[in-house]
Amino acid sequence: MDDTFRTIQHPSEGLFKDKGSRFIARAFPVESVEQVKEILANLRKEYYDARHHCYAYRIGPGEASYRVNDDGEPANSAGKPILGQIQSNNLTNILIVVVRYFGGILLGVGGLINAYRSAAKNSLENSEIVVKTFNCRISIRFPYLAMNDVMRSIRDAKAEIIRQEFGNDCEILIEIRTGGSEFMLNQLKHIDFVVPQIDKL
Repeated sequence: MDDTFRTIQHPSEGLFKDKGSRFIARAFPVESVEQVKEILANLRKEYYDARHHCYAYRIGPGEASYRVNDDGEPANSAGKPILGQIQSNNLTNILIVVVRYFGGILLGVGGLINAYRSAAKNSLENSEIVVKTFNCRISIRFPYLAMNDVMRSIRDAKAEIIRQEFGNDCEILIEIRTGGSEFMLNQLKHIDFVVPQIDKL
């Protein structure tokens, strides 16, 4: 299973102009729909006087979680061309918002498709594309006597410890590449009284 994905390292900007209209593109790395909503709310405040705030995002592996929004533009003339740039660059965990300031001259559907696509493309040209891994978190509860075996399993699986609490009953939260989670769970299965619980990020 491939647990790597392509995304952008930092937020970036792009710009396209046509017949007086300005299309300002803003691209963001994102990890959740909640984060998308927060960014959109902030951009609507920042560009409060703009006519349209069109966007597309894709989160997670495959095509499962994506959305487009034309925000009042003709159907499929804004969000879909933005998503097209995300897909053609094979990116995920990304949001691109294109803010339009109307210049007084109608561009037609073909002109709008070109404008939104070009603005989104420019924002990606100004970004740094990186390869990251899909991760998951595993919460491990165990008695103190199993500490050495648990720590050895974590080390062998190259997992990162996020949080740990020690006492008679111990709990450790680890983060690990999704592709290595099965190996980790198999290791823990062979330790007495250990209770692992997996949580996809």
